[in-house]
Amino acid sequence: MAASLVTGVWAFRNLARHPIRTGLVVLGVAVAAALLLDMTMLSGGMERSFRDMLLSRGYQIRLSPKGTLPFDTEATMPGATQVVAELRADLSIAAAGAVLGTPVHLKVGDSLATIVGYGIDPAGQGIYQVQAGADLAPDDTTGLLLNEEIAKQHGWTPGDTVRLFGRLDPQSAIAQVDRLLTVRGVVTWLYDSRGQLSVGANYRTIQRLGRFAETDAASMIMVRVADDDAVEAVAARLAARFPQTQVNSVGAMVTQFRTRLAYFQQLSLILKSISLVVAVLLIATILAITVGERLGEVAVLRAIGVTRSRLVALVVAEAAVVTAAGTAVGIFLGLVTARRLDAILTSFPGLPAAISFFVPDRASLVASALTMAAAGLAAAAYPAWLAANARIGPTLRAEAE
Repeated sequence: MAASLVTGVWAFRNLARHPIRTGLVVLGVAVAAALLLDMTMLSGGMERSFRDMLLSRGYQIRLSPKGTLPFDTEATMPGATQVVAELRADLSIAAAGAVLGTPVHLKVGDSLATIVGYGIDPAGQGIYQVQAGADLAPDDTTGLLLNEEIAKQHGWTPGDTVRLFGRLDPQSAIAQVDRLLTVRGVVTWLYDSRGQLSVGANYRTIQRLGRFAETDAASMIMVRVADDDAVEAVAARLAARFPQTQVNSVGAMVTQFRTRLAYFQQLSLILKSISLVVAVLLIATILAITVGERLGEVAVLRAIGVTRSRLVALVVAEAAVVTAAGTAVGIFLGLVTARRLDAILTSFPGLPAAISFFVPDRASLVASALTMAAAGLAAAAYPAWLAANARIGPTLRAEAE
């Protein structure tokens, strides 16, 4: 313990001899650590946030039009009511509900503004969370749910009435149908992008505002399986039972999502590798220069009996101090930059607000810190070898001359 303390004191004293040089090295290591942390969060953050979004209401399976993911296109599935009825009759399924997404319109001044309308079945909904007011009752065909953006923009609160228009003629811009609805509550729609204006009403109401009442169409059907361990088996069984639809478990959708994000995975791997190479080269170069400048001192220490292992420990301690200080600063810097970068990337149009690119968690922090520690030890290898193999006699004579 005493020997380790002495080694640590020596390491601090040696680094303090050149404060500007040491400070620049720490700053360089901090930048590398910040980049490493950000890329570690990026490589897994999007996938985790996507999975969390899909499972936030407990629904593990989605049925969507063949060859698509939910809300990936404007395609719909006909005969949704019959499919939901069959699903609810299945003893392995705890809940099921259809969802329809379609443009609807609000009267703003003398014109109609287009917003997103969700048709939902309150008995089996999994795409929103109530923030204020009340949820729709299962048989409520005159109620309306607003997201916070549209509620703030128009100053609507529960109890207000709102007229929605549908089936807009593309040439005359005249709506063919309208419905007067009463605001029941303010909700967060899980699939909304930032700044999106969205409302929701009974599934049948939104069908009539669109052109889907005749075909009883839905954008997707959400399914909650009673036993979490049986999700994949139930998904396979439903795929065989409804071959005209695309049946995906959350695990399958995450896999497809991961494939689409392969570019980000590769980018993060490349940048992580660059950050580690920079950190290793920076620490190794500075320590090698420092050891070279102190070869005379190293030779004297060897001459008075200091062992090679003690000298190696001294160099490793210096590397550890620089790496620890740089990593500590880098983690703070990485968290700050990740927050800013996430705000920029998540502002892309059409991206659900629930998706995050950089998700800080303990695993990412620990992995980044341990990786930087390993890089610091690797960087100390060559300088430590120089110190341990310094030739005593020639070095002392060269110093004397």
